[in-house]
Amino acid sequence: MEVRFHLPGLRQNYPLNMTLLSMLEQRPQYFREGVKIASFFGEFPTSLWNGGRPSFSDQCDAGFVQNVVRSINAKGVPVRYTYTNSFLTQEDLKDPYCNFCMKTADNGMNEVLLVSPLLEEYVRKNYPGFKINSSTCKEIRDIDAVNEELEKDYNLVVLDYNFNNDFQALEKIHDKSRCEILVNAVCVPECPRRGKHYDNVAKNQKIMLQNQTLPPEQRIPLEPWYCEYGEHNEFHTIQGYKTYVSPEDIWEKYVPMGFHNFKLEGRTANFFYVMQLYCHYLIRPEYLVDAETTLLNSLESSHVIRLMKPRPGRWP
Repeated sequence: MEVRFHLPGLRQNYPLNMTLLSMLEQRPQYFREGVKIASFFGEFPTSLWNGGRPSFSDQCDAGFVQNVVRSINAKGVPVRYTYTNSFLTQEDLKDPYCNFCMKTADNGMNEVLLVSPLLEEYVRKNYPGFKINSSTCKEIRDIDAVNEELEKDYNLVVLDYNFNNDFQALEKIHDKSRCEILVNAVCVPECPRRGKHYDNVAKNQKIMLQNQTLPPEQRIPLEPWYCEYGEHNEFHTIQGYKTYVSPEDIWEKYVPMGFHNFKLEGRTANFFYVMQLYCHYLIRPEYLVDAETTLLNSLESSHVIRLMKPRPGRWP
């Protein structure tokens, strides 16, 4: 039995993700039954095609992109790009940075999450070696429409989070093995502004990259965003939502139904929040302290995190 987890981050979480893979190899007893790291998803900031979550930092250099893809793939894990910007134009398809990232990972092993039909057509034509996944950003809320999506040539279909724990609806899905469950969505259930948030991220991604080519006085203001339904929900908060899926539910309910792919949201989250998230879902409860200590020690010894030591004073 494989329980396949898709984990966030190609840049910010890269050191943590590689440390987690090493721990899975060296101390498999820490992990829950059947855990497999099925992909690391995200983008190399800052990508024009990116969507879902904002990315407003400098672009990665070519060597970093190549090294990350090579290192992750060497562990047998696919890289999955989240190219879910829904406002792309024909001209945007020529973006050199995104095309470089695609070419770097074009080895038949990697994946891409898509929303835009225009980008999907372009990827299928120019990068046929990539597995294509249908994103939750499409907000497909009808089970018949989900089954129609599964009839298309997608590797996986990431379900809308509002289906979580709606087992009457989930039972009607024809091909559960090709569905992916987003287990820790931070949005409130039935959030009426989720789609608008995706739109805001997509538009601002384009504006921000355009501004990099303009003098300060000509730069375009980013479109503001505020969500009154829960902008900064903490992990303890979402555990009270009806859309939260617990580790116990994964193994006791979803896997027996035929679902095997589970996504953890968090590619722009705090580093330590992500580590907590990984331990919550992947680690056996009796090894939780051991796993957290192992991760922290490994990250400290590799200087990913640094513990500040008090400066000595003088006596007398």
